[in-house]
Amino acid sequence: MPDQTIVLEWLTFATRWLHVIVAIAWIGSSFYFIALDLGLRKTKNLPNKAKGEEWQVHGGGFYHITKYMVAPKTLPEHLIWFKWESYATWLSGFTMLILVYYLGNSYFLVDENVLEMPKWSAILISLFSLSLGWLIYDLLCKSPIGKSQNGLMVVLFGVLVVIAWAYAQVFTGRAALLHLGALTATIMSANVFFIIIPNQKIVVKDLKAGRTPAAHLGAQAKQRSLHNNYLTLPVIFLMLSVHYPLAFATEFNWLIASIIFLIGVLIRHYFNTKHARLGKLNWTWFLAAILFGIIIWLSAIGKPTSDNFENATNEQLPFFQNVNFSEVNETIIARCSMCHTAEPAYEGVNRPPKNIILDNEIAIAKYAKQITLQAGFSTAMPPGNISYMEDSERALIVKWYQESIKAGRKL
Repeated sequence: MPDQTIVLEWLTFATRWLHVIVAIAWIGSSFYFIALDLGLRKTKNLPNKAKGEEWQVHGGGFYHITKYMVAPKTLPEHLIWFKWESYATWLSGFTMLILVYYLGNSYFLVDENVLEMPKWSAILISLFSLSLGWLIYDLLCKSPIGKSQNGLMVVLFGVLVVIAWAYAQVFTGRAALLHLGALTATIMSANVFFIIIPNQKIVVKDLKAGRTPAAHLGAQAKQRSLHNNYLTLPVIFLMLSVHYPLAFATEFNWLIASIIFLIGVLIRHYFNTKHARLGKLNWTWFLAAILFGIIIWLSAIGKPTSDNFENATNEQLPFFQNVNFSEVNETIIARCSMCHTAEPAYEGVNRPPKNIILDNEIAIAKYAKQITLQAGFSTAMPPGNISYMEDSERALIVKWYQESIKAGRKL
C-alpha cells in the first residue's frame, strides 16, 4: 500500500491536472466568444432579427455563424450553455486551495514574521475574504459607478490594489498572491453563476413566451462577461506566481501583483480591438513591456522575504524528537544547503530555489514533507544528484518522515 503522503501528493496532482484542463476550456471559450462577438458584421443578406454574422474556417471546413439578439421565428428546445467550464474551474481550484493550503503544512498559509496567528484563523480569513471580495465587486457593479465602464474599471483596480496589500499583511507571500488570484477567479465564476447564466435564462424564457426581455439583463451580462475576459490573464499569472519567488517572496509582491492587472488589461485590449477591426494598438505592447520592466526592478530592489520561523512549532516537534533527526539534519546540510541558503555557494544559483532555505534545523523540520517527496520518495533533488546523495540517505529521510508523522498523530 503506497504511503499516505504519496497518495495525497497524487491526489493533489490529479486535482491540479483537472483544474488546468477545465481552465483551458473556460479560457478558450471566453476568448473565442469575445473575439466572435467583436468580429460580427452586418451584411445585406442577414436573416430577420439577426445582429450580425461571421464566416470562419477551421479543421478543413467552413462555419457560418449568425447572432440573434431577439429570438428568431424558431428557437430550438436544446441550447448549448457554456457554464460548466467555469463551475468546474472554480470547484477544482477551491479543492486545490483546501488540499494545499488548508490541509497542508501551516507554513504555506501562515508566516509568523508577517502575522502570528493559528492556522484555523488564517483559513477563516481566507474563506471570508473570498466571499467579501465578490460582494464588494457586485455592489460596485450595481451601484451608480457601474454605469460608467471606464470609471468602474478604475475603482475596481483601486480596490484590487488595496486587497493585494492587505493579503500581503496577513499571509505568506506565496499565499497572498495565490489568494488574490483565487479571489479574482471567484469573482469571474460568480459572474457566470449569479449574473450571466440566470439573466440569459430569463431572456430565453421571455423570448419563447413572446415577451420582450428587459434590456438591462443583457447589458449586465455583457458587462460581467467583458470583465471576465479582461481578468483572465492576471489570474493565470497569479496562479503561476507560486512557483517564482521573485514574484511572491520580495518586499513589493503586492505591488507586482497589482501591476500585472494593468499588463493583462493592456494585452487583452490589444486583441479585443484587433478582433473588432478597429486597428492594431501596438503601443499597448510597448507600455506592457515598460510595466514588466518595472516589475523586474521592484523584485530587485525589494528585500527578500523569508517565511522561516525562529522557533519550532508543535507541528514540527515530532521531527526534532525523532532519533534519526541528527543524521538527517547532517545529510540535508551536506547535500542541499549549498543552494538552499540565503547566499547560495553553488555557481549559477543566485537565490535559494523556490525561496526554500535548508541551512538550519528548524527549516529542515519545517520542510520535512517537501524534502521527503523531492529527495526521499523520488530523486528530483539534488538535481542530477550533483551532491551525490546516497540511496541509504534517501531511505533514512523517508524513515524519519514516516516515523515523525506517526508520532505526531499520537500527540
